Amino acid sequence: MKTIITNVIVVTMDVQRNVYTDGYVKIEGTKITEVGPAGSLKDTKEELERTGWEIRDGQRGILMPGMINTHCHLGMVPFRGLGDDCKDRLRVFLLPMEQKAMDRDMAALSSRYAICELLLCGVTTVMDMYYFEESVAAVMDQTGIRGIAGQTVMDEGGCDAPDADTALGKARELIETYKHHPRISGCAAPHATNTCSPQSLKKAWEMDRRNHVPFTLHAAEMDYELTWLAKTFGCTPIEYLDRTGVLDSHTAAAHGIHLTDGDISLLKQKGSGISHCIGSNAKAAKGVAPVLKLLKEGVPVGLGTDGPASGNTLDLFTQMRLCAGFQKNESRDRSAMPAKDIVSMATCQGARVLGLDKKTGSIEPGKEADMVLVETDSLNMFPVYDPYSALVYSAGASNVRDVYVAGTRLVWDKKLVFEDPLSIRKELADRMKQSAFGEIEELHG
Repeated sequence: MKTIITNVIVVTMDVQRNVYTDGYVKIEGTKITEVGPAGSLKDTKEELERTGWEIRDGQRGILMPGMINTHCHLGMVPFRGLGDDCKDRLRVFLLPMEQKAMDRDMAALSSRYAICELLLCGVTTVMDMYYFEESVAAVMDQTGIRGIAGQTVMDEGGCDAPDADTALGKARELIETYKHHPRISGCAAPHATNTCSPQSLKKAWEMDRRNHVPFTLHAAEMDYELTWLAKTFGCTPIEYLDRTGVLDSHTAAAHGIHLTDGDISLLKQKGSGISHCIGSNAKAAKGVAPVLKLLKEGVPVGLGTDGPASGNTLDLFTQMRLCAGFQKNESRDRSAMPAKDIVSMATCQGARVLGLDKKTGSIEPGKEADMVLVETDSLNMFPVYDPYSALVYSAGASNVRDVYVAGTRLVWDKKLVFEDPLSIRKELADRMKQSAFGEIEELHG
């Protein structure tokens, strides 16, 4: 299939940060083949139609790279809104309910529903980290999104594996299954610095490194994580990862809130990235990551929503706006965190954090055609003086008109092309009623 999108403001996010205020993009198969200003297009409309091109009018919308969610837990939709204001929510609600209610079918249904939400929000790539990831990867494949399925590894085990070695075995099978898939890959994803032994961390890292997939885990997120590591090993979480030999260019540390200047130097030296989840971090009162310092030192920072239980929304427009606001406020500098830098975190920097920057994250010839058309017809989108500013401060998920992944249009005119979220929701709700979640519904009834 050959498609050309015309009459759009193209925000390329290439190295030069080219913006074409009246631009076009050509797609052949899964790839972008040409991008530029309308004036550089040599073919006439008649010639394009004669040679088999489908012409799509972007109606003066903003065409941006598909957004990249660098840290998520797709299977946790059933937990959304549960105990939101509870101080120790993790231990009181989340962990017990996972053991009681989470299974393969629940994880798959939740993930399918979450991916519908992601696509409608303009997210084309997601880094997931949860349980039953073999079923999550299958759903990623079926829905058409680009994704990395991270099998959670914990020494004490989780709801799908009794111990770390069993989880590592599941990760190995997952990686092998999707080794040659064009959109989906698997990885071993240790839960956190304080829930995995050095041996488990090393085994997971070696597996991921050998297969050229990201090594991701929660790091420098929790107060008790910092306290335990300082007491037990006399170091910070980032120093601990470095001492263990698992801090390198494959490492994507989720959250990275509590970072010292020494930690930032280590991250820079090793080429590691950070997944910044400001929505969930702020909601949980965990603190604000030093994003300005990280970017100044050249450490790649992507945006993540965390799971629907933690940040409630899977919308990266919300994360962009929150990131800008918190960094400006923390620095007491209105000029800090320009909108262009925020958009880069949602796109090209996110791709870099996940090691996908050769494939996606920008609109350039040779890259996969992962793109989002943000309409500018709605009341909140007028006028557009600066497309970066419009994307960060004006736009929201409701403005996402079309979404492409690998050249396939998955969202068309604000509706999913291949999925029916209402039927998925009904099926998930029925499944929840048959589980321990049904008891909670009765209590709140």
